Amino acid sequence: MKSNITQTRLGILGGGQLGRMLIQEAINFNLSISILDPDANAPCKNICDYFEVGSISDYETVYNFGKNLDLLTIEIEKVNIEALEDLEKEGVTVFPQPRIIRLIQDKGLQKQFFKENDIPTSEFQLIANKEQLLTDKIPFPYIQKLRKDGYDGKGVVKIVDESDLNKAFEQASIVEKWIDFEKEIAVIIARNENGQTKTFPLVEMDFNKEANLVEFLISPSTYNFEIQQKADKIARDIADCLNIVGLLAVEMFVTKNGEILVNELAPRPHNSGHHTIEGNVTSQFQQHLRAILNLPLGSTASIANAVMINLLGEAGYEGPAEYEGLKEVLQKEGVYVHLYGKVFTKPFRKMGHVTIVDQDRNAAIEKAQFVKEKLKVKS
Repeated sequence: MKSNITQTRLGILGGGQLGRMLIQEAINFNLSISILDPDANAPCKNICDYFEVGSISDYETVYNFGKNLDLLTIEIEKVNIEALEDLEKEGVTVFPQPRIIRLIQDKGLQKQFFKENDIPTSEFQLIANKEQLLTDKIPFPYIQKLRKDGYDGKGVVKIVDESDLNKAFEQASIVEKWIDFEKEIAVIIARNENGQTKTFPLVEMDFNKEANLVEFLISPSTYNFEIQQKADKIARDIADCLNIVGLLAVEMFVTKNGEILVNELAPRPHNSGHHTIEGNVTSQFQQHLRAILNLPLGSTASIANAVMINLLGEAGYEGPAEYEGLKEVLQKEGVYVHLYGKVFTKPFRKMGHVTIVDQDRNAAIEKAQFVKEKLKVKS
């Protein structure tokens, strides 16, 4: 890594909205950013220094993209690990480390990691195929998750009874005991090479049940101090066990009896941290850059109450994106709209997000409800 960070050639695997928001922060550090993405019209295309169209899961493409860079990071886990491991051996810095990406690519390995390191999580069983799922007669209800390639609610199915077994996946998967939880929460932690760590305040999430995506996020949480401290410690314990460099999002459940169970990990900026751009002293995107560049980590303190809404493509619409109600929501004080630059919309596609900040929590929630009702992505 170069001592003068402005001379660091940084590459990002993936050119979607997370890469776009990373670039927006990287500009403040005067960093040169190269992007590799399979989509010729990816959101990062027009704002990076170098853009290459290519598969981030292909060995040769990833290796050739990274060999002349100083530092590589990711905005999505589905990347070619073998190429990153070879680049790392040849002196290219890769954060998060390839061994961590390999672990998190496989939800089965994630669950085993939790078990081996005494990280609280739901009961689970590894399933090789659908035939095993049928013969093992696992008690209903349960959640089946593909071990690999699931994301944004895809690769997850709830099996309530025998009538749902036709929906079960054929591929290798994990089966988790159904958790009757009270709330989904998340803690984002950053760690640099010096071992300095900082966590963002606990956030609470509400999901769009139809799309299985985060639709509504509130920060900071109003959970009691004990719950917040417990969740914070879990995130710190995981980051220490992994010895990760970069950002780590830890998604958790709070059960109805006050227990905290870890659901999944993401070793990168995450949807549950978008509100930090306006709601915290340091955004998750700047914090990720600070961590991978081994700079001092920034303050994660909340500036105000923040509510984040995912802007999803409306059901029944597919084609060139049009934003209905944009002028109306921008008339509200403290409303910040982030459009991701995606030309085409389709049902439940992430097209942007909106953050509402207000010193009054109830006022922030009220404005968020207004935005949710007024701002629509159609075609």
